[in-house]
Amino acid sequence: MINKFDVIVVGGGHAGIEAAHAAAKLGSKTLLISLNTNRIGTMPCNPAIGGVGKGHIVYEVSALGGLMPKLCTKTYIQARMLNTRKGPAVHGLRLQIDKSEYSAQSIKALEKIQNLTITQATVEQLITNDKKEIQGVKTKQGQAYYATCVILTTGTFLNGVTYVGRETQHAGREGEEAVHNLTENLQALGIKTTRLKTGTPPRLLKSSIDFCSIERQKADSLEYLFEFYPHKTKKPHDCFMTYTNEKTHKIILENKELSPIYQGDIKHQGPRYCPSIEAK
Repeated sequence: MINKFDVIVVGGGHAGIEAAHAAAKLGSKTLLISLNTNRIGTMPCNPAIGGVGKGHIVYEVSALGGLMPKLCTKTYIQARMLNTRKGPAVHGLRLQIDKSEYSAQSIKALEKIQNLTITQATVEQLITNDKKEIQGVKTKQGQAYYATCVILTTGTFLNGVTYVGRETQHAGREGEEAVHNLTENLQALGIKTTRLKTGTPPRLLKSSIDFCSIERQKADSLEYLFEFYPHKTKKPHDCFMTYTNEKTHKIILENKELSPIYQGDIKHQGPRYCPSIEAK
C-alpha cells in the first residue's frame, strides 16, 4: 500500500522535526505531515532557543543525537550564558536565532534523511479500529495515510484563536489557518484536551528605533554551544535592552480594557516565561 508507513508525525515544528528525524534514523518508514511544507521549523514568537527554563532540554536532545543543537550552531546570531553571577548549576545557554535560516536549514536537513517522506496536508481525523487502536490519519484533502504509530505535535493550531486587542480570529498563527475537527475527534476517542495561552512579542521596525538611547547587550564568546564539541564562533549580532517605567505603566493601566486577558476572553493557562506585558 503506497500510503502505509511505520510512523506518522503530524506537525512540522520543533517537536515534529525531532520526532520525524528520530523515527526515520531508527529505520522506521516515516511520514511527516505539515500544513505548509515551506514553513517547517518556523519560529513565529521570540526566535531564541534555550535559556534557564528550557536549555537543559536542548542538551538532552543533543545527547540523543537530535537535530535542534546542530541547527542552532548553523543559524544562531548571538550566544549568551545567563546567570553567570550565580553558581554553575543555574547557568543557562540562550541563543538568538536567525528564524528564516533556521526554517530553511530544518527543511534541508529533513529532505536528506532516508526513510522520511514529507507531505503537505491538514489532518482532521485519526483512523481507528473497533478497539480504538490507531490505524492512521485522514486529511481535509481526502487522503488517508496508515500507520500503527501516530505522533501529534500540533502546536497552537488545534481550533486556534488569535487575539490582537479586542479583535479575534480563528488562526493557528497570524496569517495561517487553524486546524478544525481534530480536537473533537480526539475527544470522541476519550482523549482529554486542554488549551494553553501563548504571548507573542510585537515586531518592531528597525528604522524607527533610536539605538543610541537604549542599552546594548553584547554577546558572549563561547567555545561550546548545545553540541558536545567546539564550534567556530560567528561574528555576533548585538541585542538591545529596554525597560518599562512609570509612564509605560500608566499607559498600560489606562488601556487595560483593551486586553483580552483582563476582559476574561482568555481563560487558559499561559506558559511561565512569556506572559503578556499587562500580566507582568
